[in-house]
Amino acid sequence: MPETSAPQIHAVRSSDHAAIARLPWHLPLGDWPQDFLGGLPRGISRHVVRFVEIGEEVLAIKETDDRRALREFDILGVLGNLAVPTVEPRAYVTNRSTASATDLPGALLTAYLDFSLPYRALFSRALAEDTTGRLVDALAVLLARLHLVGFYWGDVSLSNTLFRRDADAYAAYVVDAETGELHDQLSDGQRQMDLRIARTNIAGDFLDLQAAGLIDSAVDPLAAGERLFEAYNGLWTELTRVEEFSVNERWRIDERIRRLNDLGFDLGELTVTTDLDGVSLLVEPKVVEPNHHSRRLLRLTGIGANENQARTMLNDLDSHRSAPGFTGGAHGSGELPVELDEGEAARLWLDEVYKPLISAIPENLTHKLEPGQIFYEFVEHRRVMSFARQRDIPTMEAIAYFIVDYLANLPDEALYVDSQKF
Repeated sequence: MPETSAPQIHAVRSSDHAAIARLPWHLPLGDWPQDFLGGLPRGISRHVVRFVEIGEEVLAIKETDDRRALREFDILGVLGNLAVPTVEPRAYVTNRSTASATDLPGALLTAYLDFSLPYRALFSRALAEDTTGRLVDALAVLLARLHLVGFYWGDVSLSNTLFRRDADAYAAYVVDAETGELHDQLSDGQRQMDLRIARTNIAGDFLDLQAAGLIDSAVDPLAAGERLFEAYNGLWTELTRVEEFSVNERWRIDERIRRLNDLGFDLGELTVTTDLDGVSLLVEPKVVEPNHHSRRLLRLTGIGANENQARTMLNDLDSHRSAPGFTGGAHGSGELPVELDEGEAARLWLDEVYKPLISAIPENLTHKLEPGQIFYEFVEHRRVMSFARQRDIPTMEAIAYFIVDYLANLPDEALYVDSQKF
């Protein structure tokens, strides 16, 4: 009888190794006994894919050749380190063979993404209106994130993506990266090639849904591909556009940051260059981990706030950091920005913006909102005023209008909550 060698298992966590080794690697994945498998929904794939329980979690196993298993394992790891939404690689298996020494493909193991579904499973249940558009928009955002970090996907499709519900929208995650390539930066030609592939594949995905009777035959598959093309191009322009501002138009910088936030991107870097005529602003968006803003705000200022409140405060801090005169000098003096370290900028922001706002609130209005929400509402009120008047509003002037015109007219939320206690 021919001798067979043991499969080579390369696991991220040593604790997973023994459990993975007990799986029936001598059998083709499609022939594994049901005792080993989970019944989670699977999307369409060129490979055999199955789910297994390892300890208290579920892993997805994809059968592929040894070289591709290693390559995709490495790519998914790099994308995860770059904070791109993707499934988490856990292990890859090589050197597989049957009991009769017939070679078998290798395998890639990834962690199952909780609460995620392939696109076909989404269309097999009751859905909100315009699910088609929301899935395509989520894929456009994911593709932009991948291109920002230099990843050429090469096979963009709904089939290679998992989706999670995100309030009234969806978040998209890379689930199949075997055709991808990582570069320092993508050329316009590489990005456009990914888009052309996406348009073709998405049309095919929706034709498949129609053939299965999961969407109305009146839906235009080509229109879905065009929507992705338009959504991606609009997003890419907003993310990479360089704008020039006058030194007295900081409110326009605030508007740019707000638009990026509304698109789901956070400000990673704000580079300000000056010349005789004005200020040129370069925005490089960066995706950050959950609660990043709350942790950063607490570290810099000692203020505890919810994530979106913290993001608003940090954006305001960063915006003030680049403003003329924000070094203890008078705002609006025409002085050029001086680069400050984060700690010093945070101290000045506390003294010049946050503390004056909180201390200016009369005692009888302190129960209106919690401090973090007060600051968020203040920034929104100041933004609307600046837009209406087409100028920056000095901090103390903005505070005065905010208290009289807005805060005083709100119900007392703290008192309302207290009144509900038994």
